[in-house]
Amino acid sequence: MSVIMPGAEPFFYRAGKTGVLLTHGFTASPQEVREMGAYLAKKGYSTLGVRLAGHGTSLEDLATTHWQDWLYSVEDGYAILLSDCDAIVLAGFSTGGVLSLLLSAQVEVAGIITMSTPNDLPPNPIYRIVYPFLKILGPLLPPIPKGLPDWFDNEALKERVAYDAYNAQAVYQFGQLVRQLEPLLPGVNAPILMMHSTSDDFIPVEQMHQIFDTVGSSRKETFTVDRSGHIITCDAERERVFQRAAQFIQTLND
Repeated sequence: MSVIMPGAEPFFYRAGKTGVLLTHGFTASPQEVREMGAYLAKKGYSTLGVRLAGHGTSLEDLATTHWQDWLYSVEDGYAILLSDCDAIVLAGFSTGGVLSLLLSAQVEVAGIITMSTPNDLPPNPIYRIVYPFLKILGPLLPPIPKGLPDWFDNEALKERVAYDAYNAQAVYQFGQLVRQLEPLLPGVNAPILMMHSTSDDFIPVEQMHQIFDTVGSSRKETFTVDRSGHIITCDAERERVFQRAAQFIQTLND
């Protein structure tokens, strides 16, 4: 049985009858969205933070999962939250945003919030060159160390609960997940708020605008911050991100 890393546990804050399903990003854990969940709960929304399959335990566990397993984790969270709430808002960070968009094409939701969400592989040439070979060579390759963090708040960085490397099999699955997105986006019609940092060096803000141009929602909004890196749910301007999310959810109930 795999042991969950301290701080990587799922969370559930019961509050109102509108529920927010929070999904973390690739190689991370619910810690990435826990503070946001607590903030929204204080605003009167029930919040559930799921732990994606293979995350928050070990890289070896992650190597055995597929993108469908990550989506199943979000589907389970939706079912749990729906049993306690009348309306559900999906809020996903990065890979969690991709999963939220995919789920929104399958189930009824009141709204969607995506944060630092990709619609393609990161633009780093290394990813583009190596990716086609990962399906076959992935199991033979050692873990890939992560690059230098792009955080503005170094104290918040110390609280991070995530793997310190990628394994090649999981990177391949991430690419397969993102490739599911584009053909489904025109069919996504729930109100959507997309948030991103203009200083994101990992997933550039242009990818948010590409999602905006493709998604079928008649109500779609964007919001950007400047003094944060990729992980806007934990970095220096996280309070602004939380406030904007709460404002969006409130308008869904007006």
